[in-house]
This record gives sequence, C-alpha cells and structure tokens, in this order.
Amino acid sequence: MYCSMHLFFNESKVSLVNTDHTYRVGWETLQTGNAVDAVAAGCAQCETEQCDSTVGYGNSPDENGESTLDAMIMNGLTHEAGSVAGLRRVKDAIAVARAVMEYTKHTLLVGDLATKFAIEMGFKEEDLSTPASINKWKEWKGNNCQPNFRQNVSPDPATSCGPYQPLPSESWQQSRQNQVHFDNQNHDTIGMIAMDRDHNMAVGTSTNGANHKVPGRVGDSPIIGSGAYVDNNVGGAAATGDGDTMMRFLPSYQAVESMRNGMQPNEAAAEALLRITRLHPDFEGAVIAANTKGEHGAACVGFPGFKYNVYDNNGPRSIDVTCKKSTKKPSRYNL
Repeated sequence: MYCSMHLFFNESKVSLVNTDHTYRVGWETLQTGNAVDAVAAGCAQCETEQCDSTVGYGNSPDENGESTLDAMIMNGLTHEAGSVAGLRRVKDAIAVARAVMEYTKHTLLVGDLATKFAIEMGFKEEDLSTPASINKWKEWKGNNCQPNFRQNVSPDPATSCGPYQPLPSESWQQSRQNQVHFDNQNHDTIGMIAMDRDHNMAVGTSTNGANHKVPGRVGDSPIIGSGAYVDNNVGGAAATGDGDTMMRFLPSYQAVESMRNGMQPNEAAAEALLRITRLHPDFEGAVIAANTKGEHGAACVGFPGFKYNVYDNNGPRSIDVTCKKSTKKPSRYNL
C-alpha cells in the first residue's frame, strides 16, 4: 500500500506527500518559504492531481453521489490551526483550511457554511463531481448500495438501499456482513509534516473521505490531534486509516506526546496504534512521526504494506514499513 504521507526537512525538513511532483512542489516551496507554506503547497498539488483518487475533487462519492472534502493545517510554532469538513463545491480544501486559520479566530468550519466562507474569501464555487465519481456511485447503487456504513437499521443494509429506519436495540444484529474495509482506495489521506530552516514545523492533511459514506460524515483528517498534530518543541505526526475509529483516540497527538516523553518516532507511532488495537483488534491504520532532530518513523496495522516518503538535503526516498496483522474479535453483542 502506498500512503500519501510525506516528510520534508530543509536541513531538517520532513513532509508527507503522494506523487513525485507533489514531492517537488512541497520541497521547492520549502526552499524559499516556511513550513506552513510547504505543507499548503504540497497538499494543494495533491488535491489538483487527485492523488490515489482519495484526495481532491471527483471521487469518494457519498450515498447521494456527492463528493465533499476535509482538510486541516497546523502551525507548530504558534499552535494556530484551521480545518474544513464536509466542504461542498470548492476544490481548494487545504487553502480554505489555511484561510480559516489566518482570517478567523475559529478552528473548524463545516458544510455549506464553510463553502459560504470560502466564496467570501475569493475561492471559486464549482461542481466536485466527475464522470468517474458519478459512475462509481451508479455502480454502487446498482449493487444494492454495497458496501455501506449503516448498521442496526431497516431495511437490512447488507442487502438493501435506504431510506433506513432505526431498529430497537433488541433487534440489533450480532455482526455486520457488509462491513466496509479501509484500503488504499477507501481510506487514504495526504498527510504532511514539514520543518523549515528556522526549525519551525507544520502539518497538514487533505482527503475526500470514505467511499459511499453517510452524507455529513466527517473522518479524522480535519480533526486536530487525530489526522495530524505538531508541536515545535517536540515534533509532528499524521495518521491514515479507519478515521471513524482513530478520531476517538487522537493518535497523532498521542504520538507527539510519546515523543515528548522520550520515545523515538517509530516507537511513538506504534504506541499510538497500540492504544487503538487494544480495544479494536481489527483496526486498520498507520501513523507517521518526526521529531525536531529530523528523526522519523512510522507504524501500521492491518494493511498489506505501507510506505511513506522523506525529502531532505539527501534527496527524496521512500521508506517501507512492515505492518502488524489485525485480528478479528467477536461482536460485543454476542451473548
């Protein structure tokens, strides 16, 4: 699996990205700009290129066939941050997130009102759908809306489309046969960590979320501490995978705090995932981390493979990470 995670260090710069061109854009920006500039530019390039079809417009349609975007950016020096979630009809998600950070005193804007803010800030309103995303949605509808993210509703979401109604708790299923698995076509986020020549750090994420999600769903990517987190005194981290589970554990924040307490980046990433798999042994995800010394590492679970990219004064390179296997556990409703 190739994950859109990149580290950039200018003298010690780390950032996460997906394509060689995205790499170059982030790195080149870092030569004359700061860490925030590099993260914004790298993520924006990935949005334009629709990296892995999981970033940017024109993919991951929700149940209604609409593509929406999530993004966040955080400044490690000031701890200022900006996020957008469920952004509709505006392609430039990471740039809008930066506008939230720089032009408001808020941290997170969502949905249609995030779109309204973006238009006020000069961003273009346009359709995020493409023929590919529309065809993907039509195929999903033609397959009885399989797989999907519904549970404990009627009609049976394992065999039928909605509209759905909630079931009483005594009728809840013991297990879900249409469980969605997060793979590189359904989970991926671009996550970037950057350090500039002044040793200031920044992180950012951007994604179009999970395929066929329930409309209005927000994953972990725009959530500070879950999708990414950074502290200039310690380092930064970013995560990818099953965002609905990860946001309950704030793995990026946890990785940074573990580095603060003396762990190496790979150990901190593994510890953050361990806190999840103790309760969710079937979890699938990964965390990448880098400290202020330019040391970096990652850990992953449940994926067949995982890579992240590093670009520093020694040039670009990809790092392969061996993932731990996830295990299935009995449903909590088994009696």
